[in-house]
Amino acid sequence: MFEIDPSLRRALHDRLLAWYRQHARDLPWRRTRDPYAVWVSEVMLQQTQVTRVVSFYERWMQRFPTVQALAAAPLDEVLKLWEGLGYYARARQLHRAAHVVVEQYGGRLPDSVEALRSLPGIGPYTAGAIASIAFGRRTAALDGNVKRVLARLFGLEVPVNTSAGTRALWEVAEALLPEEEVGTWNQALMELGATVCLPRAPRCLLCPWQELCVARQAGREHELPRRAPRKQRPHYQVTAGLIWNARGELLIARRPEDKMLGGLWEFPGGKCRPGETLEACLKRELREELDIEVEVGERVAVVEHHYSHFSITLHAFHCAHTGGTPRALQVAEWRWVRPEALEQFAWSAADRRIIEALRRDRVACGK
Repeated sequence: MFEIDPSLRRALHDRLLAWYRQHARDLPWRRTRDPYAVWVSEVMLQQTQVTRVVSFYERWMQRFPTVQALAAAPLDEVLKLWEGLGYYARARQLHRAAHVVVEQYGGRLPDSVEALRSLPGIGPYTAGAIASIAFGRRTAALDGNVKRVLARLFGLEVPVNTSAGTRALWEVAEALLPEEEVGTWNQALMELGATVCLPRAPRCLLCPWQELCVARQAGREHELPRRAPRKQRPHYQVTAGLIWNARGELLIARRPEDKMLGGLWEFPGGKCRPGETLEACLKRELREELDIEVEVGERVAVVEHHYSHFSITLHAFHCAHTGGTPRALQVAEWRWVRPEALEQFAWSAADRRIIEALRRDRVACGK
């Protein structure tokens, strides 16, 4: 059990809460205690910068102002509204969880950490944030910003991106909890990490804890927190086909919901095998996914894209459909659509760049 001197604990509380009241950013989700609104904001903020989230949050709350509205919406509409925010599993899980809340909790988000953790997509941090901010529960909320702040504050040497580091930091976060204003405290910790205790250029002179911070006093604020080395991310060559029929329509496919980027639409294709040419890869993938034959034409675009655990070079080719009636073998569904109808569907960022290249190509050709 991590122990903190009571006088230090009190000083930390007083200074941080006073700083937060003066310097907290005016963000739309901080103007409400509606548990649903808090939940939506916390999910959107996972691995995404605040400045990017604001406009998405406001559009979302306008279209889906209640958990009932979200549960009643089709997944395609949910994904389309999420388009551009990335990490689409968050949107799918939010949608699934909304159904659970409506069906099992009468449309009211549960107020305990344990019940919140049972909902799809809600982990320890999100449950703690919702429970403390929306319901006033005395529970910690440990995100990446808070990990960095606490590691520097107490000079912790354990790597923060390991299970041992996470366990140690949860102990610290729980030991620091005040008796009251827990939601405000958790938000203040996050705000300090997001605006002052930055990863590479901490603004220590603006920090209310600069005289109490072990890392600052030792001149080690740039060394901490420690992180264990990560494995090198693999890189893959991937193909995609813009498959045309005789009517000038494109064949698009929707990814299975249980797969990466599930529920989004794509130009079908897949990952190259060792020694396989791009053209051979694309033909094979289209046979496996849709049971069709194509003639591969000119390249439309080459897209470099990075995901959390790997990166890809995506090669998109014009293709002519030459045989076979499409069947949903490894996709959720397929459709022939006019090029101008592509905007109606939700796409990944990589496929969105293919659409932009296609649009430029058609404009240049006067189509």
